[in-house]
Amino acid sequence: MSVTVESVQIALKNLVDPNTQIDFVTAKNLKNLRVEDGEISLDIVLGYPAKSQFDSIRKSVINALRELPGVKNVSVNVSSQIVAHAVQRGVKLLPGVKNIIAVASGKGGVGKSTTAVNLALALSAEGAQVGILDADIYGPSQPMMLGITGRPDSIEENTIEPMEGHGLQASSIGFLIDDDAPMVWRGPMVTSALEQLLRQTRWRDLDYLIVDMPPGTGDIQLTLAQKVPVTGSVIVTTPQDIALLDAKKGLKMFEKVGVPIIGIIENMSTYVCTQCGHEEHVFGSGGGERMCKEYGVDFLGSLPLNLSIREQADAGRPTVVADPDGAISAIYKGIARQVAIRVATLSKDMSSKFPSIVVQNT
Repeated sequence: MSVTVESVQIALKNLVDPNTQIDFVTAKNLKNLRVEDGEISLDIVLGYPAKSQFDSIRKSVINALRELPGVKNVSVNVSSQIVAHAVQRGVKLLPGVKNIIAVASGKGGVGKSTTAVNLALALSAEGAQVGILDADIYGPSQPMMLGITGRPDSIEENTIEPMEGHGLQASSIGFLIDDDAPMVWRGPMVTSALEQLLRQTRWRDLDYLIVDMPPGTGDIQLTLAQKVPVTGSVIVTTPQDIALLDAKKGLKMFEKVGVPIIGIIENMSTYVCTQCGHEEHVFGSGGGERMCKEYGVDFLGSLPLNLSIREQADAGRPTVVADPDGAISAIYKGIARQVAIRVATLSKDMSSKFPSIVVQNT
């Protein structure tokens, strides 16, 4: 009995992606399938970055297909292909950027910036081209967290080159001012400065641009949410009731301007004593998951309150690069994959498919 294209498709229909829990045929991951004289070759193309998962997925596909009668050899290539997805109505995509993910919180002090930079680094570690925009004009922190010093270059007029740190492209007002210079600007000036940083930075072929939003839900945040072409937003909170109260306001803000909520990350969810191992929920427990159930959004994961996260960020080497194989880095990478998977399920941007119509007098 010889193996056929149909038998291969049936076998892969019964094999689910461990990250999405959807089979490779339904998810349309199966590409370039060839079957000839017992020789099978195919590509599995994921819609999200998952370099750390490629080998295990490849092995699972090979093992499943080797069970088919008549199979002599199986060749499988696993890769990722990240596409641009739709943004708010009436807002155009940014040149050189496929997807913009806003990382926001209703209030300060919940570890949003640390989460944003580790999320960006985790996506990069999984094989994506990633940039980060430090949107907190009043308190830029990404230059310090990424260990970047100096001023950006300007090769073309009215543009700046992104700075680079740990493989990320980065832009921040912190690269343009002195460390101790206060930003005594009113809202319109801040909004204008941020739009310039976003649009005049020459981003280079980014799969994802992470925007570290300023805390709060005021005029600046609302203007940004309306003018920046955001694919989706991630809300960072702690389990504490007061943080959840403000996080709900941030969630509602994005809903009002038509930005999809990718999910909620609960930071500082638990503390484990380094001396005795006792675990304690310093800020309460389960708040992030309850909020997700209340608003019908996804819970992306929880992160511990851990001294090393703060120390590594302050030293300019955030956890994902300082301890790439550690337990906390694994949590960040798992959350990053969930974010990317949910982005991949959103509507694709089709604007490039339509021709430009030019009316001329003839």
